[in-house]
Amino acid sequence: MLESRAIRFHEPIRLNGKEVYDLVKNSPPLDENSMYCNFLQCEHFSDTSVCAKQGDTLVGFISAYLLPNNNNTLFIWQVAISKEARGQGLALKMIEHLLERLHLKNVCHIETTITHENQSSWRLFEKVASALSCEIHSSEWLNKETHFQSQHSTEMLVKIGPFQTQH
Repeated sequence: MLESRAIRFHEPIRLNGKEVYDLVKNSPPLDENSMYCNFLQCEHFSDTSVCAKQGDTLVGFISAYLLPNNNNTLFIWQVAISKEARGQGLALKMIEHLLERLHLKNVCHIETTITHENQSSWRLFEKVASALSCEIHSSEWLNKETHFQSQHSTEMLVKIGPFQTQH
């Protein structure tokens, strides 16, 4: 459980890359990216990603980006929450924070991918759809055998929207 100190949200910067790497590494079942990838996420996708810090400690990170050629769909790549911060609604607050950013005012859809067994992610995105008063749909996107040669579970493409944000 988190202590009572306030959690601050901010756009990541390159220096957050190592913290993000460590957070994801300590957050199974998340897929680990290379530390280099996390540095890229923190710098190249900073305007669509968010860090949650309590004091100097990174307790949450969401990497996301606008779909190429579609600036109304935010693709959420990964959501990582520290063990101490889980179960307190932090991930939903981080997504709401992203949607409040002025440069994301045209976003009216969210997409992500989730494996069947990742029940915490399913619950999160069902809460997101409910909070945004819109529907959630899923379909198979990357098949375990066809795409991953049985080395990774099937990824379902989850679509939420359309919705309106308050700006």
